[in-house]
Amino acid sequence: MNSISPIGVSSINSLLNNQTNNQTNKTDDKSFSELLNNAITEVNGTQVDAYNAMEGIATGKVKNLQEAVQKIEEADLSLKLALEVKNKALAAYKEIKSMQI
Repeated sequence: MNSISPIGVSSINSLLNNQTNNQTNKTDDKSFSELLNNAITEVNGTQVDAYNAMEGIATGKVKNLQEAVQKIEEADLSLKLALEVKNKALAAYKEIKSMQI
């Protein structure tokens, strides 16, 4: 039977070093405006997909109604999320603007 060895400081340090190396490799040097632009582009893409799905439903060209409805709901949720992010950003801006220096 194998005995359980105690956890040493060196093994913890090696795990922490591996985690920090993985995290630094994953980060991209994107600016806030690029991230915002990518998010808006993604929301627009879901809106276009939803419009095409609605058009397909109206013309009867949709083969899978469930997928079409799913695209429409996804577009609705992504738009609602974008609006909430906008509202939170505006609220934060107004709060910062009203701060006294």
